[in-house]
Amino acid sequence: MRLHASCAARPGPDGYDAVLLTGPPGAGKSDLLLRLLDYGFQLVADDQVIVEDHLARAPAALAGLLEVRGLGIFRLPFLAAATPRLVVRLGVSTLRLPLPEQDPALGLPCVTIDPLHPSAPARVALALEAACGRVAQAAGAFAP
Repeated sequence: MRLHASCAARPGPDGYDAVLLTGPPGAGKSDLLLRLLDYGFQLVADDQVIVEDHLARAPAALAGLLEVRGLGIFRLPFLAAATPRLVVRLGVSTLRLPLPEQDPALGLPCVTIDPLHPSAPARVALALEAACGRVAQAAGAFAP
């Protein structure tokens, strides 16, 4: 399945755990991806992601490329593939304690995060840890 999304990953106990950033064009996927790289994530794919056989990867023509609005397209180190664990929809949510949700196409946990919020990279990192079961939540998107 080919998605209009960006993807970043962090090391996990069984390889690399990935987050898929989704949203319409101009939503801030590449910008949040750039901030996630500063937050210790590694680039998997920007703009388009292929998800097959439980792995996310960039299409060959886009592998290692990251568009930075106002600067251009950069060639960066990247992971060939990572295991998708979380879908982050870019947008504004007014819910303080959202209910658990799954992406209908991928069956992965899904949350909405405002990409412009200063804590967006920290929120994505915490959500990924919760989606992977490495941090517990008392109430909200990952609560039992």
